[in-house]
Amino acid sequence: MPRLIAFLLLAVTVPTFAADAAKGIKPTHAELSYGPHKMNVLDFYKAEGDGPRPLLVYIHGGGWIGGDKKRGEASFKPFLDKGISYAAVNYRLTGEASLPAPVHDAARAIQFIRSKAKEWNIDKKRIALTGGSAGACTSMWILLHDDLADPKADDLVQRESTRVTAAAVAGGQTSIDPKVIEPWLGPNVLKHNMINMAVGERTIADALANYEKHRKLYIEFSPYNHLTDDDPPLLMTYGNNMKLPSENAGHGIHHPVYGVKMKEKADKCGHECHLLIKGVSESDKYTSANEFLMDKLLN
Repeated sequence: MPRLIAFLLLAVTVPTFAADAAKGIKPTHAELSYGPHKMNVLDFYKAEGDGPRPLLVYIHGGGWIGGDKKRGEASFKPFLDKGISYAAVNYRLTGEASLPAPVHDAARAIQFIRSKAKEWNIDKKRIALTGGSAGACTSMWILLHDDLADPKADDLVQRESTRVTAAAVAGGQTSIDPKVIEPWLGPNVLKHNMINMAVGERTIADALANYEKHRKLYIEFSPYNHLTDDDPPLLMTYGNNMKLPSENAGHGIHHPVYGVKMKEKADKCGHECHLLIKGVSESDKYTSANEFLMDKLLN
């Protein structure tokens, strides 16, 4: 009987969901290829307004293991209403291709979008990033990393800049280096498969056994290592469970201490960084990610 009830509920709810989705905001360009791989696709929503429009790019989470660019329109409609265009990006996952693939794919998406700036009416100088978890990690890496543009590349997309205006992220990993994050957070963080699959290892035991082989990747794709005083502004939000050591893999991989460590480094070097943790850390200027993004993209 429970299975029958579940089936009947599914039969009722799925058509309703489909009908609601059909009424939603349609992308200007859907499932558009930005690179050579099947997961290199994005959706773009063009905003109305005078002159080239600023752009917000969403990079999805999922530990680089899963996830998808699809989001409820309530998350991006406020930006379209303000004349900010919106794009959402898919990328290769680590079950198919380990680092650098997921992060470099997302960076290429930024370059591809810039190559369409005239056609899509985008202001190249006002592009911001957002995302949660691994999408936050990728967003911070792009924000803080040196420009990947290659002015001499045969591929015109690769000639475009990867530098952006700002990023607002949630629950992001500021380091993925197991030798760094275990002392920060305790052993449970290493139970999350993001850490071993990032470098193509089946288990964390394998990743640690082969650490020297993967060390450069762990260092390179930890945003914390790229922060300098001249980088664009960053806003980070986290849950407020500050307990240490982390309670489990999920708590560890999204722990607020990631943000605390990044904020400490940013303050020390004079970089604009805002950390929102309810009851723990607040910004003297912004109360939310949307407020921060609107300010950086519209002013």
